[in-house]
Amino acid sequence: MLSLRHRTVGLAGAVLFLVSACSGAAAPSASAPASAPAASLITPPAAIAAAGKIVWCVDVSYPPEEFYAADGTTAQGSDIDIATEIGKRMGVGTQIDNTGFDGIIPALQAKKCDLIISGMNSTDERKKQVDFVDYLKVGQGLLVPAGNPKGIRTLDDLSGKAVAVQLGTTNKDALDAKNAELKAAGKPTIDIQTFQADTDAFQQLALGRVDAYSGDSPVAAYYAAKPENKGKFEVGGTPIDPLPIGIAVRKEDTELKNAVQAAIDAMYADGTMKSIIDKWGMTNAVVLLK
Repeated sequence: MLSLRHRTVGLAGAVLFLVSACSGAAAPSASAPASAPAASLITPPAAIAAAGKIVWCVDVSYPPEEFYAADGTTAQGSDIDIATEIGKRMGVGTQIDNTGFDGIIPALQAKKCDLIISGMNSTDERKKQVDFVDYLKVGQGLLVPAGNPKGIRTLDDLSGKAVAVQLGTTNKDALDAKNAELKAAGKPTIDIQTFQADTDAFQQLALGRVDAYSGDSPVAAYYAAKPENKGKFEVGGTPIDPLPIGIAVRKEDTELKNAVQAAIDAMYADGTMKSIIDKWGMTNAVVLLK
């Protein structure tokens, strides 16, 4: 995905989800999977059923899609809700493993988790390594100081300016591509400053060390809307190049991919997907697929 991750308040390692972000009710544990309505229960692969849970690789530093609650250990956000809902529909629990975004596909391939959900764009390059089940379209966003004093609305406007971005993301790739264009045109390039965690990239803007922050449009909107940031920042321009984001699955795990696709289809059909997007204030920052 567009996407990003690792936060200052986050704790590395596995977090077994104990509270459902969707409802506040106790979520299924690995030993006591939640029951879904009989009509909507999706049969998981035998290995998932035997484990009693789906283990998800997530870079938990990308609000509002995935971030830690005030306790510093409970993962929450739209992607966490979606992952939890998929588990419920398969009758199993949900385990969130905090994984750095720049190493998240290798972690999946090494079988450290079953699936990835982390605001990840399903790009052609990534499809060479893994398969995807797309669930939303998300554009890139630029966050700037309130009043947009430097008139930053597009990537071209970043010429000669400093921007902070997370490593391993399509946002970084887009900035690199724009720099190549600027250099070929003899124009000043962008000072791209990269960070392991998306929250650290945003912090550079908050500290006045860069002219803009580059991230996914829901993330930029989230940072601008936080109560403590009221009147400090604004989104420059409109979402750039909305692209699909998907749940990544190993290429050989076709049964699991089909089960996830069935769950996503059902969540669109019954309105659950829209409800999750609305809950996290992403209504105007993403594009629903159906």
